Amino acid sequence: MTKFSLLDLVPVVEGGTVSQALANAADLARHAEAHGYNRYWVAEHHGMEGIASAATAVVIAHVGAATSTIRVGAGGIMLPNHAPLQIAEQFGTLDALFPGRIDLGLGRAPGSDQRVARAIRRTLDSDPNAFPNDVVELQSYLADDGRTGISATPGAGARPDLWILGSSLFGAQLAAMLGLPYAFASHFAPDALDQAMEIYRRDFRPSAQLDKPYAMAGFNVFAADTRAEAELLATSQQQQFVALRTGNPGKMKPPVPGYRDSLPPMHARILDSVLSCSAIGDRDDVAAGIAAFVKRTGVDEVMLTSSIYDHEARKRSIAIAAEAMRVPEVA
Repeated sequence: MTKFSLLDLVPVVEGGTVSQALANAADLARHAEAHGYNRYWVAEHHGMEGIASAATAVVIAHVGAATSTIRVGAGGIMLPNHAPLQIAEQFGTLDALFPGRIDLGLGRAPGSDQRVARAIRRTLDSDPNAFPNDVVELQSYLADDGRTGISATPGAGARPDLWILGSSLFGAQLAAMLGLPYAFASHFAPDALDQAMEIYRRDFRPSAQLDKPYAMAGFNVFAADTRAEAELLATSQQQQFVALRTGNPGKMKPPVPGYRDSLPPMHARILDSVLSCSAIGDRDDVAAGIAAFVKRTGVDEVMLTSSIYDHEARKRSIAIAAEAMRVPEVA
């Protein structure tokens, strides 16, 4: 059976607070653990009032302390924003706190706009194309192989599972070259999914971490007891995507009946494209949608994301999704 995991952007809802969002994250992770999810990831985003996971390693520690068996980690850390040594120290600390449970997904996007990226990095003189070298440097600190001349403390000898993340072909090529597991961001950037998976599997080179390709892909799920309810719940995330694409990001808004039908045709087409890797409906709808996605991609694991305004409705959605993932596929 294909494994299933959960990506949480730790949404700050309209009328809510960061404290509430972080409390919900811990509760959601416990809920996912109880329903058999394999891992729970949060992502690094900056300068966005609707996302509370900017201090990603801190949030992972918060969630790790609230759970006991589920893997927790970053999906991901945007490595160009950081010195590899600092990430080795942060995730070495997490690995010491929660041994055998920490994942470290690495991406090369800024997780922000250029203005915010400059505030984080202080300078943009660093070359984003140095990302592969930064990954190798980070691996060296964790392995404590002496190549850098520095022993990371904590970090030396730590064993978080490294992943390469991507929404283009670059990440697929790098993951294949380094022999690392690969996660594709098809939940918001699905265009290159099939080609990226083909390249990753074709060019994969075995490594000390992984002897054969292991691929995961993002998939949106908006599940409820009825299709009509699920379609309503999905409108909060739809509003988020449209707001982001039109330069007006903000806190997650309550659902709006008939939202998609109210959009101009251009915005509706953008929304349909961005959210093409999604299932909306009851358990049977979601089971069929996930099964078709797994059949199409052949992924080893599906990273579900279910961004819903109401916390209890969101918990219900991921519970239904867990049930759907266990429904036997019909030949």
